[in-house]
Amino acid sequence: MNRKTLVLPAVVGLLAPVLAACGATGGGDEGKDAIVVGTTDQFIASKDNPAPLDPAIGYEAGVWNVLRQTVQTLMHVPRGGGEPVPDAAKSCVFTDTENESYRCTLRNGLTFADGTPLTPDDVRYSIQRVLDIKSDNGPAGLLDNIDMIETKGDDQIVFHLRTPDATFPYKLATPAAGIVPQGKYPAKSPREGFQVDGSGPYTMKPEVKNGQVAKVVFTRNPKYKGDLEVLNDKVELDLFPDAAAMGKALDDKKVDMMTRTMSPEQAGQMLVKPKDGIKLTEMPGLAISYLGFNTNAPSVKSKAVRQAMARIIDRGAIASKVYGTTAEPLYSLIPSTITGHTNSFFNKYGEPDTAKAAATLQAAHINTPVKFTLHYTTDHYGPATATEFETLKQQLNDSKLFDVTVKGTPWAEYRPAQMSGDYDVYGMGWFPDFPDPDNYTAPFLDKNDFLNSPYRSALAENTLIPQSRRETDRSAASKTFEQLQDIVANDVPVLPIWQGKQYIASREGLTGVEWAVNASADLHLWELGRGTV
Repeated sequence: MNRKTLVLPAVVGLLAPVLAACGATGGGDEGKDAIVVGTTDQFIASKDNPAPLDPAIGYEAGVWNVLRQTVQTLMHVPRGGGEPVPDAAKSCVFTDTENESYRCTLRNGLTFADGTPLTPDDVRYSIQRVLDIKSDNGPAGLLDNIDMIETKGDDQIVFHLRTPDATFPYKLATPAAGIVPQGKYPAKSPREGFQVDGSGPYTMKPEVKNGQVAKVVFTRNPKYKGDLEVLNDKVELDLFPDAAAMGKALDDKKVDMMTRTMSPEQAGQMLVKPKDGIKLTEMPGLAISYLGFNTNAPSVKSKAVRQAMARIIDRGAIASKVYGTTAEPLYSLIPSTITGHTNSFFNKYGEPDTAKAAATLQAAHINTPVKFTLHYTTDHYGPATATEFETLKQQLNDSKLFDVTVKGTPWAEYRPAQMSGDYDVYGMGWFPDFPDPDNYTAPFLDKNDFLNSPYRSALAENTLIPQSRRETDRSAASKTFEQLQDIVANDVPVLPIWQGKQYIASREGLTGVEWAVNASADLHLWELGRGTV
C-alpha cells in the first residue's frame, strides 16, 4: 500500500526525516526500564465491535499499530520503504508471468510466542478466516482476490489469485495477513476482547478499564524469528483522551515519545520555540482527508451538487488556517508524493469559483440553497477536525448555494452509521495500507469498497483497476492511474481535501525515533532504544 521489482522513488526519497532541535544519536537499549509511547488512539469494545484487535476485524491505523508489534506476516516493508521483503517467510516469489500465483517458503523453526510450532496450515487458516468472517468494517477486501490457498510440505504456501495482482506482496505485509494461532482464534467468528497472540517481535498485555484499553505493555518475544532487529526489551503504549493530555505527559516526563495525534498547535509551537530536552521529528505523511458521499441520498445524488462543492471548497485555506505546517491541499485521492499522482481536481475545477459553481447547479436544474448535514467524527482524526468542518461549512454557506449544518459523532457510532448510509455527506481520513497508487483508488472504486458506497464506475472496476495491477513496474501504470483520478474528479464520489505531514515529539536520549513511524503512519516500536548524546 508494486512491486516485484520497483522501489517507489517518490516515497523512498521522502523517508529521510527532518529533525528540529537537538537529540540523541545511536541505538540499543542501555536501560531496562520500559520505553513509554503516548497515543490518542482509542480501543473500545462494544456490542457492535466486541473484537477491536482481531486481525480479521480491525482496519484502523491505531489497531494495526498494535497488531504490527505482535502478529507476524509473511512479508514486511523494510525500513526506508521500497518493495516488501520476507519476515515469517524466508522467500516469496510469483511463479508465473501473469502475477496470479505467489509462493512463500517459511523460515525454519518458526513458533508462536507460547512455543507452539507455526506451520503453513496456520498461515492458510489465518488468512482464510479473514475471508470467511468478512467483517463489514474489516480488511477482507485487501485479500478478496485470493481464489485458493494451497499448502505444500512442511514449509510452503501457494496463493492462487483470481486476477493478476502485482500489489499482492504488499498486501501480505499488512496485519490483514497476520498469522495467528488456531487454538486462540475461532475460524468463523471474531476473537472477543483485547488480547493479541502471534509470533511477532513482542508479546502484549492490555490494561483494560471500563471496556476500553488504557495501556498496552509490549515485551520482547524471545521466540521471534524474522527479519526485524528489536532494539529494546519493553515498550508501554499509553492511551490519552486528547493531544493536550498526551503533551502534558511528555512535559512531565511520563512518556518518552508521543505519536498519533499531535495537534497542529503543538507541532507549530515546537517548531517555533523548541522545548528544552524535547526533540521534534518531522516525517513525510501519506495520510489524506476527504469528504465522502452517499450518492443515493437526494441532497447529493446529482453529480452537479458534488461538482459545485468541488468548485467552492478552498483547500488551501483549510490547510493553512486549520492545520498550518501539518497539511497541504490535495487535488486527488493519490497524494502528491506517490507515483502516478496528478492534480485532477485542480485541472478540472481550478481555483475556488462561486460563479462557476452556481452555473453548474443551474445547468442541472438544482434548486438552491442545497441543504444537508456535514458529518464528522469527534475522536478519531485529531483535535483540529471540528475546526476543519466548521470551516468547510462556512465556505459552503458563504456561497449562498448551500445550507449546511455540522454534526460530530464519536467514532464507535460514526463508522457504523456511515457504512449504513445514514450520512449524506461525511468526513473521513485514509492511512494507506501500503504506499502504492492502487491503495488510494481500489478501496474507493472497486467492488466491496471501503465506504460501502453506492457509487460505481464500470470502467474503473472492470477495466482500469485490473489493468493497473498487471504492471509489476508500477511506473508503467501511471497513465491508468491518471484515468482513475480523472474519473473521481468528474464524478466526485469522494472529494479530497488535504494531505498530512507527521510530527513526533520525543525526549532526548530516545533513539530510533526517525524510523519508529513511517510515511504510512505505521508504528515500529522495535526501532526504539535508549542512547547517549
